[in-house]
Amino acid sequence: MTAKEIFILEDDLTTRAMLRVVLEGAGYHPVFFADGNALISRARYTAPACILLDLCLPGQSGLDILGQLTDRTHPAPILIVSGQGDIPTAVRALRNGAADFVEKPFSPSDLVGRIVSASAGPLARSEKPVEHFKHSCGLTRREREILDHLIAGSSNKAIARQLKISPRTVEDHRASIMRKAGAKTIAQLSIMAFEGAEPLPNEPADPDDVTVH
Repeated sequence: MTAKEIFILEDDLTTRAMLRVVLEGAGYHPVFFADGNALISRARYTAPACILLDLCLPGQSGLDILGQLTDRTHPAPILIVSGQGDIPTAVRALRNGAADFVEKPFSPSDLVGRIVSASAGPLARSEKPVEHFKHSCGLTRREREILDHLIAGSSNKAIARQLKISPRTVEDHRASIMRKAGAKTIAQLSIMAFEGAEPLPNEPADPDDVTVH
């Protein structure tokens, strides 16, 4: 495995330029590919520290390339990056072998942190990931119920009908879950729950940390 190389499949030139600056600044060597076949061919002979795949690509999607790489039991962790992510797509990517699902826009520090975390490998846990997540966030019984429905993609109104409570009550519990988890979007919350991640600290944003769109 090449410890500092990162293979990247991204068709947007502006994003490629930003990724080069960010990753080189973090000590990595980004290697860009024009298409998925070129990346797969190179990956047959060498394993980088990490692989970044854009979800929306001409021809084969990032999920298609992910499937081909995981079918070959490629050792490098693979991150799917998307500006149009949703809960089902994020969960599908994780179930198909992705180490993480990164939503655009993302900050450089967040991306580098996720690469470092993915390269370190999954942590062994005795509990199921979602149950570990519920416990680590300190969710109440009702919040745990609502989290299950949110992960399934249910709307606030659908959850309210199912649990026989008001939509406003669902919104309040949902806001509490997001706050406890440190999640900014439902997609991010679902990924954290699926991986059994620890809640994120609610720290103020760094004004010098530029967000990549």
